[in-house]
Amino acid sequence: MKLKNKLIAGLVAGAAAFFVGLNQQVSAATVNNDYALSASEGSSLRTSSNVIIAHATAVYAPARNVATYEKREWYNVGAYVQYIVGDGGKIYRVGAEGYQAWGAGSWANANAPVQVELAQTYDNSEFHKDYVAYVNLLHSSAIKYGIPTDVDSSAWRGVKSHLWVTNHVWGNHTDPYGYLASHGITKAQFAHDVQYGFSSSGNDVNPAPKPEPKPVNPTNKKHVDVTYAMHQRNGHWLSPVKNAGSGANGFAGMPYSAHDLLYIKVNRGSIKYRVHTIEDGWLPWVHKANKNDTVNGVAGIKGHTIDGVQMYYTTPKGETYQQAYYRSQSTQRAGYLGTCADNGSVAGYDSFAGMLGEPLDRLQISINNSSEY
Repeated sequence: MKLKNKLIAGLVAGAAAFFVGLNQQVSAATVNNDYALSASEGSSLRTSSNVIIAHATAVYAPARNVATYEKREWYNVGAYVQYIVGDGGKIYRVGAEGYQAWGAGSWANANAPVQVELAQTYDNSEFHKDYVAYVNLLHSSAIKYGIPTDVDSSAWRGVKSHLWVTNHVWGNHTDPYGYLASHGITKAQFAHDVQYGFSSSGNDVNPAPKPEPKPVNPTNKKHVDVTYAMHQRNGHWLSPVKNAGSGANGFAGMPYSAHDLLYIKVNRGSIKYRVHTIEDGWLPWVHKANKNDTVNGVAGIKGHTIDGVQMYYTTPKGETYQQAYYRSQSTQRAGYLGTCADNGSVAGYDSFAGMLGEPLDRLQISINNSSEY
C-alpha cells in the first residue's frame, strides 16, 4: 500500500531513529503487540467479513518502523492496518481485527476484518521469511473469518490485493505485486501460496505448486456416530443431532438464538469437549454426556452465552486414525465459519469453533479420517 507522502517521508526520515536490530529471535507465528492501538484509538466501526486485503508498504524500511509510525501517527495521517509483517518473518499488530482499519478506501475498510502490510527489504533471505509469514497470515485470516482463500477472483469475497481494490472499487495503488516480482514471486505463485498456505512458517518458498497427495485406503476404519445437542439460553434442550447433514436436522442449535449448554457423545472411542462463554471464558473439559447432569455431564453454565466450542476425539487402539471435524455459525454473520480439526491439520481454525463475543447458534460435528465439509 502506498501510504500518503507524509507517511512515507516520515518512515524514511525516522528509519535510523527507530531501527531495532534483527537479532531478537521471535517466531513468525508470534504476534508482537508492542505497537497495538489502545481501546480508545483507531476506528470503533465493526467490519463485514468479505475480504482480506494484501498490501506492501512501498518503502524500504523495517516493519517495526512502520508499526511504530502507524501507532504514533494513525490519526494525523489517516492510515493504519491490522498487521505489518517483516524483519525476518515477524508480525506486528497495530489495528484491532474485526474493526475498520484505514488502508484501502471506505469500501475495503468496511469489508476487511484484516488488512496486512508486507514490509519491503532488499535482503532476499529476509524476504523469504517475511513472505512465508505474510502468506500464512493472509491464508489463516481468511479461514478464520469464513472468507475464500482465492486471490483476486472476480467475486466480491476472498483475499484481495490493493491492486484489485484499485481496479474494481477505488484508488491508484498497485501493491503488493511490484515488490513481490522484485523477489521473483509472480501473481500466479502468490495466488497459489495464499490459497493453500505453507505447512509451517519455517518452510522455504517453493515456486512450483506441490502435487496433491494420493489418498490412502484405510485399513481398519470403523464408522463413528457422534450425537450432540444444545440448550437454548434460558430455554429448553433442543432435539439431538447425529453426525452432520443438510437442512434443519443437519446441525445442533437454533438459528439466531443464543445457547448455554452442550453435550456430545460418541458410540466408539471417546471425546472430550469444552465451551467458552462470554461471561466466563473457557470452562473445564467435559468427558461425559448427560443432559440431566449439569455439573459433569454437559459443558456450559445455565444462562451464560456460549461463543466458542473445542473438542478432541480419541480413536480406539488398532483402528484407522480419525478425528473430530466441526464448524459453527454465530448470530452475527451469515454462513459457517472455517472447519476445525482436532489435531491441528486445518490451518487457521484449529483452536476452536466460534467467534468470541458472538453467540454461537449452530454447530456441526463429524468423526472421520478426512473432512466432509
